[in-house]
Amino acid sequence: MRALLSVYDKRGLVELASGLAELGWELVSSGGTSRTLAEAGLAVRSVEDLTGAPEMLDGRVKTLHPAVHGAILADRSEPAHLAQLDARGIEPIDLVVANLYPFRSDPSIEMIDIGGPTMVRAAAKNHASVGVVVDPGDYAPVLDELRSTGSLADATRRRLARAAFAHTAAYDAAIVGWLDATDPAPAGPLPPTVHLALERAQDLRYGENPHQAGARYRPVGTTTWWDGVVQHQGLALSYLNLYDADSAWALVHDLVPLAGDGCAVAIVKHANPCGAAVAPDLAQAYQRAYEGDEQSAFGGIVALSRPVDTATAERMVAAAQADVVIAPAYDDGVVELLAAKRRNTRVLSAPAPVAHRLQLRQLAGAFLVQEAPRFVAGRDAWRVVTELAPTDEQWADAELAWRLCGHVTSNSVALVKAGMAVGIGAGQQSRVGAAEIAAAKAGGRAAGGASATDGFYPFPDGVEAAAAAGVAVVVQPGGSVRDGEVTAAADRLGLAMVLTGERQFLH
Repeated sequence: MRALLSVYDKRGLVELASGLAELGWELVSSGGTSRTLAEAGLAVRSVEDLTGAPEMLDGRVKTLHPAVHGAILADRSEPAHLAQLDARGIEPIDLVVANLYPFRSDPSIEMIDIGGPTMVRAAAKNHASVGVVVDPGDYAPVLDELRSTGSLADATRRRLARAAFAHTAAYDAAIVGWLDATDPAPAGPLPPTVHLALERAQDLRYGENPHQAGARYRPVGTTTWWDGVVQHQGLALSYLNLYDADSAWALVHDLVPLAGDGCAVAIVKHANPCGAAVAPDLAQAYQRAYEGDEQSAFGGIVALSRPVDTATAERMVAAAQADVVIAPAYDDGVVELLAAKRRNTRVLSAPAPVAHRLQLRQLAGAFLVQEAPRFVAGRDAWRVVTELAPTDEQWADAELAWRLCGHVTSNSVALVKAGMAVGIGAGQQSRVGAAEIAAAKAGGRAAGGASATDGFYPFPDGVEAAAAAGVAVVVQPGGSVRDGEVTAAADRLGLAMVLTGERQFLH
């Protein structure tokens, strides 16, 4: 029995090779792998000896030879294949152990492996006869099976072949992504193809519903900010816990610039904010976010921009039950305080969120792809189009309302007063309907504050609904053919109106 070993990642290599040698396997290797085995005192036959051809082109060509690939690809059940091997003096290779150059950590032309993927794919194709191992984590199980039975079972070789094809697929996907990212003259903001290679990173309690399985996946060979999340206590996380926590964490970080030296808190329920506030200290920011919609806050996700202190935690345990709390950190004793009062609440600490450049959404049998959502125009690019201009306090509320409504499902309207969301209307077919829901939730608390909507007002009725809620300033994208009528209505109602020049739909 012969094994060909050619690995970049040499973790566990000597132990595997020693075990194979003890079982009587002949070891074949090349380059750095061969040197590592020889230095460990193992007898190893060089690939050059097998092929009769030395390495060339600075190692770019060393295993690309019939003596290697014929030995791997021969169908052992086909007499003609075996006869051809015999005629050329080629002995079969029964196990290929290979992993590829670390392209993701050091992307470059020289890190594009050619011989490695070719060997891996050849062995995986011929897995009826050949074992292929690409993951050092499989070394011990493979050795154990060889020691106990003398060979690898069909199911094992099939499992290893699947892992091998996944390994090369992810490798090629990384190369394509690098070429896209470094293209000096891209054809546009979106690439012509998108290559997903994902690995399961976290099993979840269940999917959207308990009868559905759910898991979190990440790009193969990489980590995301979610991999830095630590769960300190509470029930196991479910699909919707992650989905909603992701929304809340993104929102609270979008609010941080508006908080200045203060703090921001967001409360999300079913992926829509139900409370948000900025304030000088965290306890006050939490209390005001909670009071924005106390009923909806029950079972919600609470995201806090600063480490949670005892004063904030005490307010949280006195308020509605939260399904998830997510913050950068927790002061001493805070996790224990939350656990004592809210033992089912998942308490998470997390690094700052990092968005991917592209956003994908699945359709039936297809995907929608777009650039990740972002706020493009800042306040400096906004235009006041009414006779009245906002005061400094109203400008602050207008900015908060605009940021907030960009995180609310369309059609959306957000009402803000004194740095606090007082009413949010989400996911309505009519913008006026969203405004009416927001006003009903505000219950008069929006007087003198700001109203923001994610799309333009096609008719004056939306501005009239905002005025009925008592706001002093309206923020909207503009761009309707009736902008003049809408502006005239705002002047007639004594409102300041600001056009942002950008839409923020969210579906």
